[in-house]
Amino acid sequence: MSTSPSPPAVLMIGTGEYTTGYVHGLASDSDKSAGVVALSMFDFRSRGKVGRVGMCGVNGKKFPGIREHMKRQIGDVYQGLDTACETWPADDAVDPKAYVSASATYGRGDVAIVFTPDDTHFDIAMECVKKGMHVMVTKPIVKTLEDHKALAAAAKANNVLVCVEVHKRLDPFYADARDRAIPLGPLQYMASYMSQPKHQLETFKAWAGKSSDISYYLNSHHVDFSEWVFHGRARPVRVTAAASTGVAAARGIDTEDSITLTVVWENFTSPRTLGTAVYTASWVAPKSDVHSQQRFFMMLGSGEINVDQAHRGYSVATDAGGYASSNPLFMKYTPTNGKFAGQASYGVRSFENFIDACNSINKGDKAPGDYDDGSLASVNTTVQGTAILEAGRRSLDDDFAPYDIVYEGEDSIEPMSLQRHVFK
Repeated sequence: MSTSPSPPAVLMIGTGEYTTGYVHGLASDSDKSAGVVALSMFDFRSRGKVGRVGMCGVNGKKFPGIREHMKRQIGDVYQGLDTACETWPADDAVDPKAYVSASATYGRGDVAIVFTPDDTHFDIAMECVKKGMHVMVTKPIVKTLEDHKALAAAAKANNVLVCVEVHKRLDPFYADARDRAIPLGPLQYMASYMSQPKHQLETFKAWAGKSSDISYYLNSHHVDFSEWVFHGRARPVRVTAAASTGVAAARGIDTEDSITLTVVWENFTSPRTLGTAVYTASWVAPKSDVHSQQRFFMMLGSGEINVDQAHRGYSVATDAGGYASSNPLFMKYTPTNGKFAGQASYGVRSFENFIDACNSINKGDKAPGDYDDGSLASVNTTVQGTAILEAGRRSLDDDFAPYDIVYEGEDSIEPMSLQRHVFK
């Protein structure tokens, strides 16, 4: 066992809802008003898992409000959690490239957590990788297959760990469903649905339809789950997309309301067989008992699985908040004896598993490639997901034409390119 180095310093890049819970000058009205990333990092620091903590955004003028928000939502709620952290850019500055100067103050083996608009992921992740930092990026890790392969190559060249933050892998229902699915044989049919209420369009109006779409944002969850379940046993070969429109446009936002991807999977059976998966995502759902509807049905060769992530048989009704289906398995915000008690929640564990892996790599006990075994959503094991999402976007932009995912050989599982399907 090597001598343990100091815990890594962490740079959070992005200051929005998932990081801080702060949206348009107020606490988010979603189920994440205290955020997830910053709360987790402050907890890790209190437990000695990370050292220095910093936060980088674009508009430094937001930071006084963010600090007050974090004090009110975190510092005043949980005993022993210090919300102090360095911030970039300065409080009087606006700098879209602040991540360059911020990451320059970090060193090899430190960690970057990236939660920014989708079209910025590649540039930010590459900047941090080249500085020798381990990087976790929210889904989608990047938007194109070309960028994904370039990022994977850079991670290998710099000997750092790069992963996608896809916390559904840590949901005990989804994790068990994955393990149960494997012995049930090849894919026959899968249908998934994930939504958020239409008021989220206001939360995301700065980037919705400009830097990304609802498929990249939400379909990415179940696309990744499929890739995780069928890794080495099947591969996606064709994608056709369709969309509904009208609600977002009526609000002045030029984007699709809902997007459906129909994906043909080739099962590595003998002889080869085909399965079909249909992934639908929407951000124009009505407000309901949950912030996000999340469910899927999967039929396999010798069984089927149904998971309704949003309804776990646990509901709460209050005068202030009305009726809601609760999911503390994702984030337990309610303190226990005045302290944060959400360490077992899969929203936190997703980050903690990554931080633990980075510590093991820094100690010399593990190598980045050791995490290509499915224990983490590494950049090397999530290429198919990026290919599916990009092919879906291309299909939408090409009058709903199907796109083929091209591989080097019959047994290859790493996509090489995308091609518009040619009907014979």
